Amino acid sequence: MTLDLAVRPDTLDPSIPERFADGSAHAMFTRLRHEAPIHWCADGAFGPFWSISLYDDIVAIEAQPALFSSEAKHGGVSIIDVNPAEAAYLESFIMMDPPHHAQKRSTIAPAFTPSEMTRLSDSIRARTAACLDALPRGEGFDWTARVSIPLTIDMLAILFDFPWDERDRLRVWSDAITSLDMIANRPQERAALLFEMAGRFHQLWQERLAAPPAPDLLSMMIHSDSFGEMDAAEFMGNMATLIVGGNDTTRNSMSALADAFTRWPEQWERLRADPSLIANAASEVIRWHSPALHMRRTALEDTEFRGHHIRKGDKLVLWYVSANREERLFPDGELFLVDRPNARRHLSFGYGIHRCVGARLAELQLQILIEEMLRRDLKLVADGAPDRAAHPFLAIINSMPVRIGS
Repeated sequence: MTLDLAVRPDTLDPSIPERFADGSAHAMFTRLRHEAPIHWCADGAFGPFWSISLYDDIVAIEAQPALFSSEAKHGGVSIIDVNPAEAAYLESFIMMDPPHHAQKRSTIAPAFTPSEMTRLSDSIRARTAACLDALPRGEGFDWTARVSIPLTIDMLAILFDFPWDERDRLRVWSDAITSLDMIANRPQERAALLFEMAGRFHQLWQERLAAPPAPDLLSMMIHSDSFGEMDAAEFMGNMATLIVGGNDTTRNSMSALADAFTRWPEQWERLRADPSLIANAASEVIRWHSPALHMRRTALEDTEFRGHHIRKGDKLVLWYVSANREERLFPDGELFLVDRPNARRHLSFGYGIHRCVGARLAELQLQILIEEMLRRDLKLVADGAPDRAAHPFLAIINSMPVRIGS
């Protein structure tokens, strides 16, 4: 899809999924940042909504959870509205406002402390090393299928202490949760997969409930005061959130890393010359790619924001993908620069009370992947174009064809 720059800004629909598959969304958001940073779309592909495209405006809205809600019953956190009939089933800590949100988050947070990251790092490194050592030489392959997917699914299985020989089901369930095609065209097939997920996790719930507390995330939740009395619907909503958050975002960032280094091979050489930039390079991947394209909030009352009248019930879409390339903060934001001085200032993890609880783990996995690639001098060369999904919420890379160069 090409963006017709002659079209008036007020007629644009920033949510059209194809924009995110072909990359034309970036030109559109550049225009909106300059001409209509707070933009009303009356007839969008996912209903009427406000687009918020500037960094400071997104921060201001996320800092007011009492006014701008994340609750499932108000529509949730995506431009794709939660079906009111499914709101209870999909409710999770990410779709809660204060005070309930803090109670739930405080239970999950200990799984992502610095000490836990230290404990997990040896396992992450061993799995990453084995994965890279098994890659084919002298022929093309799909980085997403060979690296991004297995590393993130294995990490999820470890976090949940999920049965290892069943871990591939985590990917199937995650894809079903986020699939636009299934939501629109195959709802019964999607429902069957979610029912399967619910049944398996209910079995694990009962097993962990009868066992002593353990350090895995599932046991932490079940044996906590805040999660221990949750009903089956809330339990499943939290499982869905953690599966998608742990799988899709890191998986797609790992694929974006391969994309970035094949587009800008000089940045790989820069990193080889100065490995102290590895942590910054991981943050730059997350900024440049924006794995969560947006978060959504719903106004709980009429209010004025930057001179615009926001009505009670209005949907506000906070476009992280735009803020992460705002010229004032990130000059030449379309470029991937491993030494970008403020790469960590990106909004990909959100802001305020809903900042991603697993941010440290996502960064750690990317950093170790880069370290192990450097250890092997694993220079990647593109073997075709990346296949990006037409999706307005997640920056999904279906495949990333590469080969290992000399």
